[in-house]
Amino acid sequence: MKYILLTLFMILSTTKYETQKYDLVFSEDDFEIRFYHSSLKAKVVSQRNANGNFYKLFQFISGNNSKGEKIAMTTPVYMKNNDNSNTMEFVMPASYDIETISKPKDENVIIYESEAKHFACIRYGGYSNTGKFNMHSKKLIEKLSELNIKTVGDLFYVSYNSPYKVFNRRNEVMIEIEYN
Repeated sequence: MKYILLTLFMILSTTKYETQKYDLVFSEDDFEIRFYHSSLKAKVVSQRNANGNFYKLFQFISGNNSKGEKIAMTTPVYMKNNDNSNTMEFVMPASYDIETISKPKDENVIIYESEAKHFACIRYGGYSNTGKFNMHSKKLIEKLSELNIKTVGDLFYVSYNSPYKVFNRRNEVMIEIEYN
């Protein structure tokens, strides 16, 4: 029985999800500059101390929408925290557009099409926490300063893995940049 549970755990923790596509512009070690084309996203913004964003987005893709349809989970999940709010975004599968996506039943879930932009990121592994995010954020800002690249907006965090995946986790700290 122990081996069956271990096997089931390993299968569930290695499930492959559609990943948002981007064009790699520059890469050096764990630092990258990417160009992201426009994509469809679902987001929830809540007060700083609220933590139901994931639940609301998960409910939306699980059928709490105008068509009652299940929408496939994708990666990455975008997260941003500031003094007043928390934002979480799911990228919608590429097969949808703004006209074909089911409309959320929860008024807190907003569907929108992101603009095409350049982003810089630093990748890191393991489970993320505030200390790791801050350390890699500092490293990213220092690298952009060294390359004389101007940033736009705030740093944010992206995760590519289910919380149940233990090994080979992929996390990134990202920021929009001005890049020509």
